[in-house]
Amino acid sequence: MRRQGLRVTYPGLPDHPHHARLRAMGNPGYGAGGMLCLDMGTEERANRLMYHLQNTTQFGLMAVSLGFYDTLMSCSGNSTSSEMDPEDRARAGISPGLIRMSVGYNGTLEQRWAQFERALALMQQQDTPAAAAKYGKPV
Repeated sequence: MRRQGLRVTYPGLPDHPHHARLRAMGNPGYGAGGMLCLDMGTEERANRLMYHLQNTTQFGLMAVSLGFYDTLMSCSGNSTSSEMDPEDRARAGISPGLIRMSVGYNGTLEQRWAQFERALALMQQQDTPAAAAKYGKPV
């Protein structure tokens, strides 16, 4: 995902602040789990990517709760963390474009990656003021 130009937060990545703790405490046979964050910069871009992930490629579903067998995603700044002050969200690293994602276990890795790449490409093709007007609000 980083090769696609995305800001990714995932405890399995060596630069995650708690990566060493996970490696020390976790079971190496289980990896780092299925939770990750993507920072799309703005709420509009996050909503646009989630729209395509849900409606165009069927990669996952937009939701507030992230417990399900399918991939679920939410824009934390306007859902689970919406009652926090903007300053507190910024201190916690919750940008307006932060997507929290719980990756489900259906489909193969290759299928899921192809769905994700297709949605990302569509979103990037639509980086226009008209797209911002259409997707600026949660869908």
